[in-house]
Amino acid sequence: MQQFEDNPGVAMDRGASIAPQPAYEHSWLIWLAKVRILILTFLLGIELAVINFTSTSINRRQFVAAIAFCYAISAFLVYVASQLRDSVSHRWVQIATDLGMATLLVYATGAFDSPFYFLYPLIIINASILLSRRWALLVAVSAFILHATILELSSLDWILHSDSQSRSALISLQATLVINFVAYMAIAYLASRLSTRLRQVDVELKDASGALQDLQAQHEHIIQSISSGLITTDIAGHVTLVNPAAELLLERYASELVGKQIAALFLDRLPAPTSSSAHSEVRASCPRGRRRQKTFRMTATSLTVPGRGAVGFVYNFDDLTEMRRLEREVRLSDRLAAVGRMAAAIAHEIRNPLSSIAGSVRVLSDVAVLNDEEKMLVNIVNRESERLNTIISNFLSYTREKQYEFVYVNLVPVLEETLKLLENRLPSLDRRTDNADRPQISLVRKFEISEAYTLADADRLKQVFWNIAENAVRAMPDGGTLTVTVRATESHFVVSFNDTGKGMPKNQIDKIFEPFQSDFDGGTGLGLAIVYQIVQAHDAKISVRSGPGEGADFILQFKRAADESGTEEKEGDDIAVLAATGGKALHG
Repeated sequence: MQQFEDNPGVAMDRGASIAPQPAYEHSWLIWLAKVRILILTFLLGIELAVINFTSTSINRRQFVAAIAFCYAISAFLVYVASQLRDSVSHRWVQIATDLGMATLLVYATGAFDSPFYFLYPLIIINASILLSRRWALLVAVSAFILHATILELSSLDWILHSDSQSRSALISLQATLVINFVAYMAIAYLASRLSTRLRQVDVELKDASGALQDLQAQHEHIIQSISSGLITTDIAGHVTLVNPAAELLLERYASELVGKQIAALFLDRLPAPTSSSAHSEVRASCPRGRRRQKTFRMTATSLTVPGRGAVGFVYNFDDLTEMRRLEREVRLSDRLAAVGRMAAAIAHEIRNPLSSIAGSVRVLSDVAVLNDEEKMLVNIVNRESERLNTIISNFLSYTREKQYEFVYVNLVPVLEETLKLLENRLPSLDRRTDNADRPQISLVRKFEISEAYTLADADRLKQVFWNIAENAVRAMPDGGTLTVTVRATESHFVVSFNDTGKGMPKNQIDKIFEPFQSDFDGGTGLGLAIVYQIVQAHDAKISVRSGPGEGADFILQFKRAADESGTEEKEGDDIAVLAATGGKALHG
């Protein structure tokens, strides 16, 4: 408390009510200088009315001259206030000027009988606000000295006074002076105490406000920084707040979400918010992302305010899309491994009697005389036996443990070689006999980079590229465009095959890499299963985006090689290759 009483500047430095900021105090002092002119105008009007309509001994010319002088001083103070930046000097100039003008008005309106004594208490109160207590008391003493001097000089006829009857009452002058002194000092003390208290309260209020703002900013930063999505709604379910993580997960801007019903943002029913948290998995459409749908783990809670109850709901969610994709891949791998082991054993058992049947039919066809119908039946048996043998051979190739030769490979020339072969064999891929009406298929290359080195088996990659491209061509029986894109990300090279064919429904996409899932006439259904197997062996990723009538987009992601030059293989690289192949031979 004492620091406020002795030095209000301390309070000002800490943000007190008098001058929270120098710019504010400066503008406030300018305002006081301008208000002084309005007060003088009001006093001039009142006093001139009194002089004109009542009998008084006040010298009108003297009073008007005093008012004019005060006007001039006030106008000068307004100018000084606009030029003077030192608030301390400005305060003292105003207070000293106010004391002088008040004394002048008291003198000009008759000293003893002046109606302007009230100006001294106002000046003391103003000083108590602007200055510390000790200086406010000094101003009160100064005001008393000026007032007492006017009265003493008037009683001694050293200056003019207005009323002779007042001179006859000089016996009470000393008592009047004592009363005025006590009153001025009391006003200075009480006003300074009140001003000091106001300064202290204002500082405490600003400290509390600053702490509240810091706490609010901290909470906002926490909401903005958490990695999980956060959405708040009102009772009706309209979105009121969306954090940046929610914008990123939903791939929408907050301006698109605020005000909308939260149920409209998700494809599945949201968990019912209760006093305790409820959670479930929901899906949402993502218009701007690579995936058209995402799966989220959603948690819903009530937003409760003490004394008001529930005012809204809070929805917190995380992206489970990648996790669910990996789970599907693991299940698919396990299922394929189990099916492969069983089918391989069955294929071996089928192949032996199939060879015997085919051989026996050929022997019988050579030793017997057959008519045309019998020859046709024998040919059917031979042809179907060969086709069945091809299917079994492909399946055994799929189930047989493969060995890879991993070296640094540039994907671009490998892909270009495959596409050249595809262009030359496009006519043979069409099963129709009428070549004249065969639809045209355009092959578009979009290679954003010329070098894309990865650790891979080039021959196996050609097999992957060929199977995907061949399926894309067969998916466009009425013609279309196959666009092959190669681009680079921060950690991967991405190769995509995008066709404009008939597309696939979601249930077909979910099992597209399983064996015997072919949708083409004459297909074995093992091509994409082998592709998936090779991609997995390369520690790469493959995904499919498609829809009925929307074509298909096969996306391959290969890791960047540690040494992308592909010109030097160190011993450490050989160790890494062995680790990648599970310790198997690099050549085989």
